[in-house]
Amino acid sequence: MISWKNFDKLEAVKKLEGLAKVELTEVMTGDNGAARVAGYSVPMASGMAYNFAAKQVNDEVLEVLQQLAEEAQLVEKYKALYEGEVINTGEKRLVLHQLCRGQLGADVIADGVNKRAFYLEQQKKFSDFANKVHAGEIVNAAGEKFTTVVQIGIGGSDLGPRAIYLALENWAKANDTFKMEAKFISNVDPDDAAGVLASIDVAHSLFVLVSKSGTTLETLTNESFVKDALAKAGLDASRHMVAVTSETSPLAKNEGYLAAFFMDDYIGGRYSSSSAVGGAILSLAFGPEVFARFLEGAAAEDKNAANPDVKKNAAMLDALIGVYERNVLGYQSTAVLPYSQALSRFPAHLQQVDMESNGKTVNRFGEPVSYMTGPIIYGEPGTNGQHSFYQLLHQGSTIVPLQFVGFKKSQWESDVVIQDSTSQQKLCANVVAQIMAFACGKKDENQNKNFAGGRPSSIIVGEQLTPEALGTLLAHFENKVMFQGFAWNLNSFDQEGVQLGKVLAKKVLAHETDGALKAYSDLFNI
Repeated sequence: MISWKNFDKLEAVKKLEGLAKVELTEVMTGDNGAARVAGYSVPMASGMAYNFAAKQVNDEVLEVLQQLAEEAQLVEKYKALYEGEVINTGEKRLVLHQLCRGQLGADVIADGVNKRAFYLEQQKKFSDFANKVHAGEIVNAAGEKFTTVVQIGIGGSDLGPRAIYLALENWAKANDTFKMEAKFISNVDPDDAAGVLASIDVAHSLFVLVSKSGTTLETLTNESFVKDALAKAGLDASRHMVAVTSETSPLAKNEGYLAAFFMDDYIGGRYSSSSAVGGAILSLAFGPEVFARFLEGAAAEDKNAANPDVKKNAAMLDALIGVYERNVLGYQSTAVLPYSQALSRFPAHLQQVDMESNGKTVNRFGEPVSYMTGPIIYGEPGTNGQHSFYQLLHQGSTIVPLQFVGFKKSQWESDVVIQDSTSQQKLCANVVAQIMAFACGKKDENQNKNFAGGRPSSIIVGEQLTPEALGTLLAHFENKVMFQGFAWNLNSFDQEGVQLGKVLAKKVLAHETDGALKAYSDLFNI
């Protein structure tokens, strides 16, 4: 029997609060540090590993975190989620994004439909469509092949697919699976759409409009912008556009689109990269086989997340260490620092996944909570960040836990030796050095050069950023956020916080304003 308790009502929390703080400057030096690096590691799918040696935990803390996982019934709640219980209490919906990539438990039947079969049907539809585009069976009005695909969407319809495309673009080129260049239009700022349209040949471009409801203001505005450009070029928009939407939206079964691929209300925008939202554009860009490999990596890590042992469940352990840092050690933010240029937009995607999910002050029943919940998430790829905000991370007055990601091999595997080492070796040397510099610091009589250390980090290490590795990485963070939401007794699957601004914006556009809202509107001559 599952019970949903507030975080501060759990006995394990009281135990955590009574434990002595682990001093990283002590445990990470000498032989002790070497033993921790070797022993404090959890295998992940796709040959990856989560190493938490430089986190402020020891065996005693890990034991209590295991107790917390069991008392909060984290794995049982995960099972309830993937077997189709109504976990999204705010919107009274199932949460089924994992089902897009694999069957973890019993069949999920909703609205009289086997949902796994439905998602597989959509995957086949957009895979077949992509193959026909690549083969020249679906072409423009002049009978010429499409060379570019442009996604029109915002929020989860943009951030995840864009991050994944950028992450695999060079890999696909290096492995001869690159099919079409992809571009993205998301911001309602006209400069976004105009800039993308100016950079492409619209006559050879295919546009993917993504809106579950078919009514998203920013997305429909950008669609109109694109249709206007197509019309000015003398092109029939219906020969250049496909839709990703729900079966009940006005975009479904609409003659204005070449095809429509469906999602449903059980997949939230920020979790939709595994669905047609990511699948259509990524299959067009790289081929359906590459997208299938991405799903396989995610499915394998989803399976790992069902393990009740925190030492064998990387996502759950990462989540619980984060909860310990937030609620016991008092840290307010987390920096995501991928030492891979391909992951340049991955931190931006994780900002939405994490902060839109767990940025809540009420529990899953709408009752206020008295404890801290989701942290602030930000980040940039290394080594660029080292020459930017690492100053504050090393010597600032606020301690920020760090999540590094690194790979042993580059995607191109094309490199040069300069000063006795390759560029990839220099990149890896930097992340290794940063972990130790943050953990152990450096004493100096000149306080301007003194590094206190004691700044915690973890690292996810992989062989190479492949489609499977990227799927594993995505599933890890999605499941981490889920487990933290369970621990804090939140509904991590609605986002009421984004609605108020939309409502007020509509009032501004309808000139239904007064007071300060009207005054601000007047600043822009609206």
